[in-house]
Amino acid sequence: VLLGPAAFSDAGGWPVDLDSHVRHLSGIFLALGLTFYATIPSIERKTALFRLAAALVVAGGLARLLGLAVNGVPSGPHLAGLTLELVVVPALAVWQGRVARQLG
Repeated sequence: VLLGPAAFSDAGGWPVDLDSHVRHLSGIFLALGLTFYATIPSIERKTALFRLAAALVVAGGLARLLGLAVNGVPSGPHLAGLTLELVVVPALAVWQGRVARQLG
């Protein structure tokens, strides 16, 4: 949010629209992280909120996967993000569902 595209490259000279878009998406991701954080207390009762947040992350991962298919393989950090979005977050959603069934 604070660095804009400079968080990803020190090239500088980005178009204003790119800077705006990167900061906007960073703000959304910050809010999404806070949403996940809000589920921590009583996570067994916050299944709907957790699954909504997870679905948003997976949707972003699918969009990133489309970019990979169209433009080729991105850099390592983006592949790590893709793994988090399409493997780790769905696994966490399954885990949260088990916790909800056991404790809820």
